Amino acid sequence: MADAIEKQQPPRSNGTVVQISDWAGRVTLDMIGLAAIGRDFNAVHDPATEFHQQYDKLRMRPSTWTRILILISMLTIGFKGFFRLPTKWNRESMAAANYIRAYARQIVEDKKETSQGGEDDAQEKDIASLAMASGAFSEENMVDQMITMLVAGHETVAASLQWAVYALGKHAEMQTLLREEIRTHFASSSNITAAQVDSLSYLNAFCNEVLRFYPPVPSTVREANIDTSLAGMFIPKGTSLLILPGATNLDKDRWGSDAEEFSPDRWLGDGRANSGGADSNLANLTFLAGPRGCIGQSFAKSELLCLVAVLVGRFRVELEDPDKKLEINRSISATPKDGVMARLIHLEGWRGK
Repeated sequence: MADAIEKQQPPRSNGTVVQISDWAGRVTLDMIGLAAIGRDFNAVHDPATEFHQQYDKLRMRPSTWTRILILISMLTIGFKGFFRLPTKWNRESMAAANYIRAYARQIVEDKKETSQGGEDDAQEKDIASLAMASGAFSEENMVDQMITMLVAGHETVAASLQWAVYALGKHAEMQTLLREEIRTHFASSSNITAAQVDSLSYLNAFCNEVLRFYPPVPSTVREANIDTSLAGMFIPKGTSLLILPGATNLDKDRWGSDAEEFSPDRWLGDGRANSGGADSNLANLTFLAGPRGCIGQSFAKSELLCLVAVLVGRFRVELEDPDKKLEINRSISATPKDGVMARLIHLEGWRGK
């Protein structure tokens, strides 16, 4: 991504202003494509591909009326009922979803033919290939799993990268600390691996704080499969429950008086790397928890670590309008409404490819 930015928009002495949301969406789509299904969407270099355009339709922001309708549906016909309503947003989203499903089904069929044909697929190490080789999934279930991996694995990391760049632009002193740590451990951006970035304490602290402070999915829904109770309250089977990581992650009772401050330092020190100093590891619900928690948590965090490392190592990040108050766009994930316009100033002394 860094190479593509420099190639397409050659940096001047005062840097290049780019729309981070665009680049974040493209690079994370390429990353999850390779890791999850073994396909390079090439979105970084060619954003006009049919897949990328159809996928973008799934990320469309609902209109104000549509969002109101969603809330009304939650209280009446339920979340599933909303998607049966004949709205324009539903029709366009469904058409895009059908395209993505057909694409995923074709990949499953291709991989199955390759396997049955005895072709050499030693290079097929993506998640989908390994899952199919296990024999634990039916074809239709495999299609469902692939779609889940693509959507969940792409959208959330793209959102987190936007918030990370925003935080970098608001806190120049954090950039300095990150750059010193990154450049000390890596000779160039081409040498960075997920395993290596795990050892960088301040980089991990910064990314953990981005994920806590700006959870990409600040609210989600679960449905009770059986009659149960929570905190002494009876919950009938079929009840929709709204879970709010965006509130829990900023709870002062759990995180302390500075819960609403962006502070990577809370993740530094003995016993804080996983808890951030909260009274419980469950105080951070960015990836939820338990058997229904996000199975891609480690992969998503590794993606974010690598992307932040490359950006900070190669560029100084400045917000085009540091005083602008961001509005939040709530669709699949929570992102800055108009994206993040940032000036990337190329820094010497750290090589690319």
